[in-house]
Amino acid sequence: MERDMTGLMFPAGAAHPKFGNTESPDHVSGASHPSAPMNYISPLVDNTLPGVERRADLSPRELLEDYVRKSRPVVLTDAVKGWRALEKWTPEFFKERYGKLTKEIKGRTYSIAEQADWIMRSTEENPAPYPFNLNIEHYFPELVEDLRPQTVFDKVDRLLNPMMPKMFTKGTIKHEIFLGGLGSYFPILHVDVQSLHTQITQVYGSKEFFLYAPDQTPYMYPKPDRPLYSGVDNIFAPDLQQYPDFAKAKCHKVMLEAGDTVFFPTGWWHTTRSPGPSISYGRALVDRTNWGAYLDDTYRGWKAQRPLMAAPAMALCKVIGGAFNAMEAMRY
Repeated sequence: MERDMTGLMFPAGAAHPKFGNTESPDHVSGASHPSAPMNYISPLVDNTLPGVERRADLSPRELLEDYVRKSRPVVLTDAVKGWRALEKWTPEFFKERYGKLTKEIKGRTYSIAEQADWIMRSTEENPAPYPFNLNIEHYFPELVEDLRPQTVFDKVDRLLNPMMPKMFTKGTIKHEIFLGGLGSYFPILHVDVQSLHTQITQVYGSKEFFLYAPDQTPYMYPKPDRPLYSGVDNIFAPDLQQYPDFAKAKCHKVMLEAGDTVFFPTGWWHTTRSPGPSISYGRALVDRTNWGAYLDDTYRGWKAQRPLMAAPAMALCKVIGGAFNAMEAMRY
């Protein structure tokens, strides 16, 4: 997910795989690259790539058994029906209501009003700054009410469960929005930190996702010092002399339209690109399947930053996990 996670969860100085020092390309090229073989087709223009299954009326048990446990992504077409966000959240809404709030990208500060204007005139050659991501609970907590009624994800997510102590999720962004325009491209092919599952809902406009399953990791050239980052700088025009095995990677491509929600389990490599003005909402998810890995990743951050509290916190979380398991066994 296009999400920034900082604070208690990670060792001091650790960078989020989405927001390292990598610069976003000013223009994403189409299908070719000087070093790419003639038969290489960019996923941007390859219409033969497999997509992602689309479902409606998915139950929590079906989500768990058919997709989470099998490490399969899915697009839900009706998960957010009834959300006020689908009617309210437009570039003009954020400009008028929150225009003076600011976000820094690559050393430059932009206001929401500036970004709202830019995404409407964004071009391939001069795309709006990205990632322009905002923590909803920090910038505009009142908008959480626009994300109702609950979805199938709320019913299985432990991060937002009242039983989960807030101190243990401090630093994990649970609700986030992204504002982008034509040509806005997430600069890093990556896997989300903390072994989190990801849910992203398209609220306004559309956004294209490029997904690679966990078994494609050998072709991703993970960076030795940051193994959740791919070394491949631009999947649309990769340097295949430097990264020849990336040509073997199997990509899934899916376009989200307003009202669509994509879910992909932990371990999936992904990046995104906007074909026009776009507002999307993302959230992190923890359920029984990634609870242990989530705690292990979180413990490493606690141990580095708060070594005295790490062991007691881990012990308490294991007790809480047992309570979650018992409760969920009765429900699902």
